[in-house]
Amino acid sequence: MIRVGLVGLGKMGLSHVSIVNAHPDVQVTGICDATGYLLSVLGKYTGLPTYDDFDKMIAKADLDAVVIATPSAMHGPMVRKALEAGLHVFCEKPFCLDPEESEELAALARSRGLVTQVGYHYRYVGAFAEVKRLVDAGAIGKVTHLLAEAYGPVVLKPQGSTWRTKKTLGGGSLYDYAAHPLNLVNWYAGETRRAGGSVLKPVFSRETDDEVFSTLFLDDDVTAQLSINWSDESQRKMSTKITIWGTQGRISADRQEVQAYLRDGDLAPAGYTAGWNVKYTTELTDEVWFYVRGEEYSAQVDAFVSRVEAGKLEGRNNFDAAAVTDRSIAMIVADASGTPATARAAALAPSGAEPEGLAGVAAGARTIGRSVRSLFRKAGRR
Repeated sequence: MIRVGLVGLGKMGLSHVSIVNAHPDVQVTGICDATGYLLSVLGKYTGLPTYDDFDKMIAKADLDAVVIATPSAMHGPMVRKALEAGLHVFCEKPFCLDPEESEELAALARSRGLVTQVGYHYRYVGAFAEVKRLVDAGAIGKVTHLLAEAYGPVVLKPQGSTWRTKKTLGGGSLYDYAAHPLNLVNWYAGETRRAGGSVLKPVFSRETDDEVFSTLFLDDDVTAQLSINWSDESQRKMSTKITIWGTQGRISADRQEVQAYLRDGDLAPAGYTAGWNVKYTTELTDEVWFYVRGEEYSAQVDAFVSRVEAGKLEGRNNFDAAAVTDRSIAMIVADASGTPATARAAALAPSGAEPEGLAGVAAGARTIGRSVRSLFRKAGRR
């Protein structure tokens, strides 16, 4: 049995408590939150040990792993404490607001031999996972361009003050929602090299963005456009769609289905032919032992638990993969702000020479990370 503690009992944290506590290979040995009445109610009706302090839970709860579902700005310090205590970590997205911190924590986890995962659950949606399989199989040839869209009625009037409405705490549609389709873009097409024409625009919110638009330049001359609006009342609920063009066809997918147009039948994987193909998520989704909100939430937890049991550091959503998206987010923030450390800086070394591979992106990301931290500090003073 894997002994797990959970910290942060908001909407996502409560879902994790339900899912993790129902997992046949997990024993929940602690839940933690700063809200006393919430702990009292959960302790009374679940019998789970409760803690009002993360340090106390780490010290006393006899843990193998933790699930961190606190506000985004708290992720970095809590993840570091957990790793230094020798615990495997599942952290909600986005991983860290500072990409330099993301890289440091990913390296720390690797050095300690600890299993890590970040809650980008869209990678466990059957339709989006099938897109990855088709792209990797070469079904549409060389990928040339992606369009990642998400629209819905999340913020339709001025909001009260919560961490999600504060830029300095990682609120807004970029961190809270656009991160998901952006993470899919990185999964399908690799590292973001620079961002251009980025717009972070409020509609109803005072401090944060409700719309996100950006053009991304990725590995191998692939481009992508990100288009997000969570103040769109024309949608019944928040919905995400991915479209990918390649030299041999096109794929479009949302959580309900995959539509693939394949030019060359010889490149088509089993079950596909030349021309239009449609696969529904019901035929692409494996059953799970416990259902809350969607199979993907349980599937990602099961993947984490299985990797902890096997001691498998590599995984679909480990810290290294999440750091790629953190770097992408930082490029968008810097580009939208008009600061000097924009997209081009992400691909250039301090000397001005363009370095090879991911080391160059990481070096640029650290420059952008410093600019992002400066922007957050300025926002906090206003």
